[in-house]
Amino acid sequence: MESNHLPAFPCDNLTADDNGHLRFAGHDAAALAEKYGTPLYLLDEARIRRNCRTYLDAFKAYYPAGSLPLYASKANACKQLYRIMAEEGMGVDVVSIGEIYTAKKAGFDLSKAFFHGNNKTDFDIAFAMDNGVGTFVADNEEELAAIEREAAQRNLRQTVLLRITPGIDTHTYEAVNTGKVDSKFGNAIATGQAEAITRLALSLPHVELRGFHCHVGSQVFAEDVFERAAVIMIDFMADLRDTRGFTAGVLNLGGGYGVRYVESDPHLDIKEKIGSVSEALKAQCEKRRFPVPVMHMEPGRSIIADAGLTLYTVGAVKRIPGYKNYVSIDGGMTDNPRFALYRSAYTCVAATKLNEPCTLPASLVGRCCESGDIIQEDVVFPASIRRGDLVAVCTTGAYNYAMSSNYNRIPRPATVMLREDGSDYVAVERETLDDLTNLDV
Repeated sequence: MESNHLPAFPCDNLTADDNGHLRFAGHDAAALAEKYGTPLYLLDEARIRRNCRTYLDAFKAYYPAGSLPLYASKANACKQLYRIMAEEGMGVDVVSIGEIYTAKKAGFDLSKAFFHGNNKTDFDIAFAMDNGVGTFVADNEEELAAIEREAAQRNLRQTVLLRITPGIDTHTYEAVNTGKVDSKFGNAIATGQAEAITRLALSLPHVELRGFHCHVGSQVFAEDVFERAAVIMIDFMADLRDTRGFTAGVLNLGGGYGVRYVESDPHLDIKEKIGSVSEALKAQCEKRRFPVPVMHMEPGRSIIADAGLTLYTVGAVKRIPGYKNYVSIDGGMTDNPRFALYRSAYTCVAATKLNEPCTLPASLVGRCCESGDIIQEDVVFPASIRRGDLVAVCTTGAYNYAMSSNYNRIPRPATVMLREDGSDYVAVERETLDDLTNLDV
């Protein structure tokens, strides 16, 4: 296994300079590692804003007034990200009171927040109402009853969408496939439960049912997944109009457009894809003589993933003759558990040796006391890689910081934002040893 050329970077904000150093968003990765230490999360602020504007422009072009993309907070949440979403005019999807609280502390207008989750507690529901969350995406009848009770106590009508399961298998990772009938999320059309929960919602005096939500999965590249979902949902909404006299005005198709982690992943033109969904939606609305609803989607990964990069320092290179090689780094599954969970693919490079031929196949592994602490298998590094060298893992903006942990009592890395003007700033401080023990008694 040998590579004698520059790596095929998955995103155009990654380049190599004449010294063989990786540059991310125009910034020298080695200089950032020297300034802030490693492990280190980097975020390209201009890329985040550009990705938001891609969705905003597409929604303006293709959907009715009031339609809005919602940033899926679960992909990566911190105060600065909510500030950016507010500045760009995005709505947000939140799935916990922690995300709600973070958005509030950032000054985000929570009337543009949509509260998800299949098991909102009574405390969660009360907290969200007391803090002005605009829309609940209700998952089940028990939740609807709790929303009704809490709203009645506050003498308000809570805006609600109902989560519906359209019965679509997207053939993505099983763990992120959420559109099938046998999912923990939502109410299946095929079983009659979707109609039943709609009847219940319409009967509740303190619930204002505006429409429906569905989510067919994550990291979707398939050509017609969202188109098929739109057709199924419009049919469901039209049937409800015909049988129940309720004309829903809002449809949320969830999120899930795929991003490029490795060279073999396809390029997607998101504005073009949204245009295709719009065509299918409008054609079905015309067929069923149903008014085109206000539309939402929930991009998370496709907003933040390619805006992220993680830097590590090599601690050891183990060569086992006749077997395999290991390159160990100062991070691991605590700051990126996705390989351990999903066998996720990543592009990994020696960030200061891009001008050297790559001839050493190795597993890139972390420092945790766990045999499954692997970032990527079958990476080809320069033969000279050694302790102290810098390794970069690309496309780590989504579900890295968000899913990080303190396993082995390892502090979480800092998150540094990179600006187009060449400046940088800390968005999330590096955790300290004191942070690890502050809640201990």
